[in-house]
Amino acid sequence: TLLPCASFSSVSDAAETENEPSVDCTHTEASATKKVPERIMKNIEKEKGAIPDGIDKEIPNYNGIEDHKQAKEIMKNYLEKIKSKTDSFYGYKVEFAMVPEERIITSINVHDGAYVDGNDYEGLCTKAKECGINIKEAYGDKAYFRKPILDILNNDQMEATIPVSETVYRVEESMYKYNKDSDQWFCEYGNYTVGKKKKTRKDGRQLLEYKFEKEACKNCPNRKECSSGTGIANKLVLGLNALEFYECSQRAKTTEFLEKYKKRASQEWKNGEMKRFHGMDRARGYGLRSMRTQAKLTALAVNLKRIASLLSSYFDLICYRLLASP
Repeated sequence: TLLPCASFSSVSDAAETENEPSVDCTHTEASATKKVPERIMKNIEKEKGAIPDGIDKEIPNYNGIEDHKQAKEIMKNYLEKIKSKTDSFYGYKVEFAMVPEERIITSINVHDGAYVDGNDYEGLCTKAKECGINIKEAYGDKAYFRKPILDILNNDQMEATIPVSETVYRVEESMYKYNKDSDQWFCEYGNYTVGKKKKTRKDGRQLLEYKFEKEACKNCPNRKECSSGTGIANKLVLGLNALEFYECSQRAKTTEFLEKYKKRASQEWKNGEMKRFHGMDRARGYGLRSMRTQAKLTALAVNLKRIASLLSSYFDLICYRLLASP
């Protein structure tokens, strides 16, 4: 926990009251340089089992090629095939929670480059609560629009100010609208769904299949444009969470949401401050333990700077009111 509650409460009434933390991830380059292709190829030869399925297990014999440029090109092409299957950032991911208006970091953690943004979301929120912050809203970018995170916020009765991610919710809303009360989808040509059933794919994923009214689809002049297969009635196949995500997408279009989401921009400013002025763009040591120490010390440094600025403004305001009073 990185927020000195006493200092914060003397500057703002946010502590012990409602507040809206924002969470984001930023990248930090490793202090070590990347391995050259020759070194990577040698490691691959030692651990052939690490080669992903679908990749040729026969490693090119680059040692038998006299032309070094040609050997290097062969190694590069082979490694690019593997990298596309196991790509991750070479370095660390620093994820932190921050009160956007006061720009005070409440918690921070460091993970390896393969970390998926938001996997430690609950832990960061818990640390923010330990600072005495009663969380009512939470901000994040599209990477945090995921069912587990939305469930955490919903269970704690927090409002999610997170834009919808197209990777988890794909409904062409210019063509379809949903009515929650009747549990029906309406197409842009006026037809509506008359049935719904749950389906399970071969990979185990469960889906919802909505079927539109047969006669309306049959007589629709645009049937060929939206219907697929040999069936007459159009079908709309969605993920199990699509209905919940639809409500989120409608809220994300409102003026209120867009105005609130502007607060999250301060998280990017803090990222820039830590990287540009405090060396967070590159690790100064080796390993996660060293990087965690660096990240926490950096967060403490920017917090102290921010608290000093807030206190200065606070005392300036008091002095102004004292001088202005009769």
